[in-house]
Amino acid sequence: MKFSKVVLAAFIGTLIALVINFFIKIGVVSSMISSLSKTEAETSATVKPNSVLYMKLNYAIPDRTTDDPFGGLDFQTMESLDMTGLNDILRNIENAKTDANIKGIYLELSSIPTSTATIQELRNKLVEFKESGKFIVTYGESYGQSAYYLASVADKIFLNPEGALDLHGMASQVMFYKHLLEKLDVEMQIVRGPNNRFKSAVEPYFLDKMSEANREQMDKLLGSVWGQILGDISQSRNISVEQLNQIADNLETLFDADKALEYGLVDNLYYKDQVLEELKGLTGSNKSITAVSNGNYAKSYKAKNASKNEVAVIYASGQIFDGKGDENTNIYSDNLSKTIRKAREDDNVKAVVLRVNSPGGSAVASAIIGRELDLTKEVKPVIVSMGNYAASGGYWISAKADRIFADATTLTGSIGVFGTFPNAKGLLNDKIGLTFDVAKTNENADFGTITQPLTEFQYSKLQEMVVKTYDDFTKRVAEGRGLRQTYVDSIGQGRVWAGADAIGLGLVDQLGDMEDAIAYAAVKADLGSDYKVTEWPRQKDFFTRLIESMNSSEADKLDAALKQKLGVYYNYFQGLEQLNSNTGIQARMPFDIVIE
Repeated sequence: MKFSKVVLAAFIGTLIALVINFFIKIGVVSSMISSLSKTEAETSATVKPNSVLYMKLNYAIPDRTTDDPFGGLDFQTMESLDMTGLNDILRNIENAKTDANIKGIYLELSSIPTSTATIQELRNKLVEFKESGKFIVTYGESYGQSAYYLASVADKIFLNPEGALDLHGMASQVMFYKHLLEKLDVEMQIVRGPNNRFKSAVEPYFLDKMSEANREQMDKLLGSVWGQILGDISQSRNISVEQLNQIADNLETLFDADKALEYGLVDNLYYKDQVLEELKGLTGSNKSITAVSNGNYAKSYKAKNASKNEVAVIYASGQIFDGKGDENTNIYSDNLSKTIRKAREDDNVKAVVLRVNSPGGSAVASAIIGRELDLTKEVKPVIVSMGNYAASGGYWISAKADRIFADATTLTGSIGVFGTFPNAKGLLNDKIGLTFDVAKTNENADFGTITQPLTEFQYSKLQEMVVKTYDDFTKRVAEGRGLRQTYVDSIGQGRVWAGADAIGLGLVDQLGDMEDAIAYAAVKADLGSDYKVTEWPRQKDFFTRLIESMNSSEADKLDAALKQKLGVYYNYFQGLEQLNSNTGIQARMPFDIVIE
């Protein structure tokens, strides 16, 4: 009887807790709906006269703004984070040029954990903005290289007197797993074509340092990208490239703000209050400065375009995988193919701009996506705008476009294929003590298991597949770019090129950003100025995404938490994760380059 009372009490207590929890959630959702309505009202207001467009770019800038009515609210700190995408930032800068209420742009920078091509697109747009005669001012408590590269376009660069300016050059560090795999007694069985000497994605599995071919391409890449950065800084600050390299070699300004001022890299050493006083003078304000954030400014001028003609910008960002998945984080063949197909069948869509920001991935998925783009090209123009990278599988899907635009620092090419198949027999048998036996109906019924090595026959069949896939890849590039297949092979072999070099090789048509690609698409479709830009895939409403995030797997939540906590070091964790995930036939770039 006593036991029954205890059980009943526990049951009632649990039930009460569940009910309370339910109503708390209802209250949270109601509060969010209320906040949504308030936010919409506030952001629809007209920008006040003498305002400053305020940009705090301290995050990995995505190609596209996520439709978040709460302005990127961090639910842990309850602070609103401006996570505006590149698309809206570029539009903001363009609109601010002619907006009488915007007097100038104020950039607050320290470190921008995003890739070079994105920063270059922003910088080029700010160069255009300066033609309006309006000011650009930037302030940093310290400047990382990425932040300073962007800041160097400003009319006035202010650095905190106790801060530092990091200018030390570029390096790409590769993590090698050879000795780790040896200790674990795991063999990574690698299948490569005979002409893939630059396809270095597999080198960490069997080497402990870069091959000569990989070092050759890395030296060329880093030299090209670093040359672009120094050339831009040199032009803006009137400091020779030679002197900039000397400053970097000697770490002159890394721990010395006074040196940054002495060399002309900054204009003044100011505290924040002094910067605000400077802004008051520039805006003619005697009171506080009226600042409008990227997120709010983007909402303040959005208007419906009456034209029925659409140029559809389709975003393809992340690694390429087979099947379905979260298209906000990666590219999945089913999702992207469906989006392309919808755009092709929509009579209002007169041209497609594919915004590619991908290091590649599954060869099969790349081919599936490529097929949908080929079909689309038969009925309407398809233009590619390359972002930070459009390499390997990312180049596969781009190759047959009517025209390809890239930034000078875009990483592209990497025309190559490989396969990885782990053999954990030693680990399982000798380290852990597990043994396996098998019954099978056919000779190769157990093909693909990690419990035993590939047979010579199985390896030969995989080799045939890799060679065929590489042949298909080079043939596709040759047909799309109007080149000989033997020539494509000579510049392929897995080699990664910077956008500035890819033009001379015939892999890219023109240096330009997404706006250039959109303008070209409109001309190609003979639209004149009678068109509007639409963005695909259509974003799900906020509450749908909220529910999906609540239902996301624990693995996804852990991955998101790790990415937030590890920052730039997340790439190393990702590299280890790829030991398990990147099996099978891959068309993937071997590395990524960021300025920091």
